[in-house]
Amino acid sequence: MLFTRKLNVLFVLILFITFFACNKFPYAESNKIYHQQQSLLLKKIKENPGIQTIDQLPKATEWVGTTNFDLRKPNFVIIHHTAQNSCEQTLRTFTLERTKVSAHYVICKDGTIHHMLNDYLRAWHGGVAKWGNNTDINSSSIGIELDNNGFEPFDSAQINSLILLLAKLKDTYKIPVNNFIGHGDIAPGRKVDPNIQFPWAQLALNGFGAWYEPNLTDSLPAGLSVPLALSMIGYDIKDSNNAILAFKRHFRQDSTANITESDKSVLSQLIKNKLTH
Repeated sequence: MLFTRKLNVLFVLILFITFFACNKFPYAESNKIYHQQQSLLLKKIKENPGIQTIDQLPKATEWVGTTNFDLRKPNFVIIHHTAQNSCEQTLRTFTLERTKVSAHYVICKDGTIHHMLNDYLRAWHGGVAKWGNNTDINSSSIGIELDNNGFEPFDSAQINSLILLLAKLKDTYKIPVNNFIGHGDIAPGRKVDPNIQFPWAQLALNGFGAWYEPNLTDSLPAGLSVPLALSMIGYDIKDSNNAILAFKRHFRQDSTANITESDKSVLSQLIKNKLTH
């Protein structure tokens, strides 16, 4: 009887261990690394940041801390598509140290939002990029990845969640209306996300991103070239053809580099919009 009871206890214990192992949170290890890295950064902040190695300059003996400072706050939101086949695949990619890529948020097709990095910390999502005079986009932006392979429409549940998230971010950090842009905008020729089916007009109607009046006839000022107009909006015109393609994909849902009079009207409106915001 005692032997049987011990077997029953052992069996229950094995079942419990098996159940726990099978149901373990899959990102427990990456969360552990996240908290370790967070603690390391906090330690660096607490260390004396004074410069102590410049020769031939008088050196202060005491650290004098200013009373006037706060956290760096994000001023841009960059929208991406994941170019992967599932939300789970993207979460896996962003929790492997060797990939060296990350984002603050990942939004799945069903609208589920995964917050992956504190908004005040710098994610590695923009890469080599430029918008206006800003050449370090990662240091001033929040990166949002949408689960999308790059060729499909965006699910309404996903866009609804995105709009709710953008509203929160805009209100919290006072992000300017025009500073909600795409990865393809800041890296023309290198990136094309979010894809051409992304509903930029819908976002603009909700207050996120620049837009224009489609039925308004406007024109560029005499002598203002298309590349210069694009640069005034923010595009890097090092390769003007790529800048045109990025502009057409975002604002015209067009994959060609041909510039029409309607396109020039849009450019003119966007310039006026930027000058008044």
